[in-house]
Amino acid sequence: MPISSRIKDAMQNASWIRRMFEEGERLKKEVGAENVFDLSIGNPLLEPPEGLRKKMFDLLRNPEPRMHAYMPNAGYPFVRQKVAEFYTKETGIQFAAEHIVMTCGAAGGLNVVLKTLLEPGDEVLIFAPYFPEYLFYVDNHGGKAVVVKTNEDFSLNIVRVEEALSDKTKVVIVNSPNNPTGVLYGHYHMQALAEVLNEHQRKTDKVVYLVNDAAYRKIVYDGRRSTYAFSFYKNSIEVTSHSKDLGLAGERIGHIAVSPQACDVEALINGFTFCNRTLGFVNAPALMQRAVADFQFVSIDVQEYQKRRDLLFEALCEMGYQMVKPEGAFYLFPATPEEDDVAFVRKLQKKRVLVTPGIGFGTPSHFRISYAVPMQVLERAISVFDEVAREYGL
Repeated sequence: MPISSRIKDAMQNASWIRRMFEEGERLKKEVGAENVFDLSIGNPLLEPPEGLRKKMFDLLRNPEPRMHAYMPNAGYPFVRQKVAEFYTKETGIQFAAEHIVMTCGAAGGLNVVLKTLLEPGDEVLIFAPYFPEYLFYVDNHGGKAVVVKTNEDFSLNIVRVEEALSDKTKVVIVNSPNNPTGVLYGHYHMQALAEVLNEHQRKTDKVVYLVNDAAYRKIVYDGRRSTYAFSFYKNSIEVTSHSKDLGLAGERIGHIAVSPQACDVEALINGFTFCNRTLGFVNAPALMQRAVADFQFVSIDVQEYQKRRDLLFEALCEMGYQMVKPEGAFYLFPATPEEDDVAFVRKLQKKRVLVTPGIGFGTPSHFRISYAVPMQVLERAISVFDEVAREYGL
C-alpha cells in the first residue's frame, strides 16, 4: 500500500465539507456551473478591500530590497508590532511584538500551537458542533480530542466542561464566532469558562491553555462585538487569519497572539517560532505580511454577509425549518426535517443544492449552509429549500 493505513483511514473519514465541495465540482461539469447551487464550503465571497489591493500592487511595482527573502521565523518585527498594537487597543492589555507569531493562516497557527503544547496522550477539549479539521490537527501532534456537547442553542455548557476536564487536559479550543453555527461566545460564557479552568488549574497544579480560533472575529452582526478570552483568562492564546476579514483565504496569512500574562510566555513564543519552522511553514508569506500590516483595523463590508444571513434566515424560518440565528461568521446550521442528515443532504443534492451534513461537525440531524455566495445563487437555492420543506410537510 503506497500510503499509511492511518492516513487511509483518515481520508475515508475526511471532512464532509471537502467531500461536498468535490461532489459539487463533479456536478458542475455534468450540468453546468450555473445550474448548481453550492452552499457547502465557506469560501469568502467578498474581494479584499480596495486599499489592500492597492497596497499589494504598490509593493509589486516598487519592491523594497530583499522583500522576498527570508526573515525571522516569527515574522517581520514591524508587522508583529502592528498586530500587537491592534490587540493592545482592543483589549486594554499591553501587547508587544514578541507576543505575536505570524503564521500561514489559522490552520497553520493551530498546528503550530498544538505541536508546541502537546505531549503524547494530552487531551484537547473541543465543542460540538466543531470545525471538523480540529480532530486531524489534534491527532497530528499525538493528542486526544475530547468532544464536549454544547447546549441546544449551541452555547457553552459549563457543567459538561467541568465533567470533561481531567488531569490530562492541556488545551481547550473555542471557536467564536463559531463555524458551523455562527454563535458568539460572549462575556458570560467566557467568564464562566475561565472560572472553571482556573479552578481546575488550582486543583491539579497543571496549566491548561485556552485557544480561541478567531478566524471570523470581525464577521459579526447587529452591532455586536466579539469577546477576547485574554480579558478573562491569563493562559489564553488567539489564533486567527485574514482569510475572512480581508478576503484573503488563498493567501494563507494569519498569526498567533499570546497573552502577555500567560505562564512561561517567552517559552511559548520560542516554541511557536521553532515549530513554525520545523513543521515546514518556515515563515508566513513575506509579501502578505507586508500587505496586511496596516490593515489590522480593517475588514470587508460585513453588511453584505448580514444581508444574506437575514434573507436566508427569514425565508427558512417561514418555511418551517428550525435553527439558531447566527450572530457572526457566514453559516446557518438548521435542524434537518428527518433524523438522517446525510439522507436529507442527498435529497437536496439531487435538486442541485449542495450543503454539508451535521454529522461532519459532530452534530447529526443538522446541516450547514454557507451563504458566502452571490445573491442570485442564494435566491435560487431558497426556492429549492421551499420545495423540499413542502415535501416534508413543514
